[in-house]
Amino acid sequence: MKSRKNFKKWPLTLLPERWLQIWQSGTRSMCAWMIDSFGNEEQRHKFCPPLCTMEKFASYCLTEPGSGSDAASLLTSAKKQGDHYILNGSKAFISGAGESDIYVVMCRTGGPGPKGISCIVVEKGTPGLSFGKKEKKVGWNSQPTRAVIFEDCAVPVANRIGSEGQGFLIAVRGLNGGRINIASCSLGAAHASVILTRDHLNVRKQFGEPLASNQYLQFTLADMATRLVAARLMVRNAAVALQEERKDAVALCSMAKLFATDECFAICNQALQMHGGYGYLKDYAVQQYVRDSRVHQILEAPFSNLSLCWNRLEGMGAQIAGLNPRASAPEGLVWAWEFVSATSLQVRLPQLV
Repeated sequence: MKSRKNFKKWPLTLLPERWLQIWQSGTRSMCAWMIDSFGNEEQRHKFCPPLCTMEKFASYCLTEPGSGSDAASLLTSAKKQGDHYILNGSKAFISGAGESDIYVVMCRTGGPGPKGISCIVVEKGTPGLSFGKKEKKVGWNSQPTRAVIFEDCAVPVANRIGSEGQGFLIAVRGLNGGRINIASCSLGAAHASVILTRDHLNVRKQFGEPLASNQYLQFTLADMATRLVAARLMVRNAAVALQEERKDAVALCSMAKLFATDECFAICNQALQMHGGYGYLKDYAVQQYVRDSRVHQILEAPFSNLSLCWNRLEGMGAQIAGLNPRASAPEGLVWAWEFVSATSLQVRLPQLV
């Protein structure tokens, strides 16, 4: 795998190789998928090859200072003037900003709401494109996070991916794979934490015996490993559904992201606890897994906060009493209710890989 010169200065030594590969390829592959799936032949030939070989990196630009989960309310504008779009606005919390070569930007070319959003590729070095300061984060310090700023940034109309008004669809479909990516990063952190904890328990002695001989710690480690395997199966289940383009893919990707990021952070946190005071030292990698995996519960949040859906419903008693949850439920709430209400006989079970 090729690496960028600018990336060499980042503290990567504490990251497992597989986790690093997932992170480096995640956003890049999501952007490449968008261009490959919705772009024309010329756009695919121009942007995809260098992204696939990692000669270039891409950043996905959706979130804004005033629009996070409510992505349809984004304000970055793209006004058409001749054969160019003039972009004005800013994006926040953009992974790789300032280092990436390509920025896949969701911007407003039409009226309010999702139908007014389009997808435009902005290349680094375009006049009017600038970046904010590098954010100081609790974790994820192996990649830069900055604001992306557009000030009368002129981009050729030829760089628009898909048709005008198709941007929100592209963004939402891309997020399905993004949730699998984030969940997979959590799996990597949790897996490494379990291995480190096992080794620590075998080496560390208390009261003349290794900690591994303590039955309570044995049970705790077994519980951590069980939850890790359960999360991994759920992520793979969602990945199969997404690859097969099944109707339940959106729900499964959201559920897998929600479950895996919560469970894996808990595993990492428990691993730190089992390291005792050593776990709080930066000489031990487990503390970095705790810091890095915490943000996974925040990233790719749209449609993933399913607990909000459950809280808004009046419980299963509503169904028993004959109440209609569709009456005032938002669209996301309806599919969540339908998914949970379906019996196992009505939902085709996927093959786990």
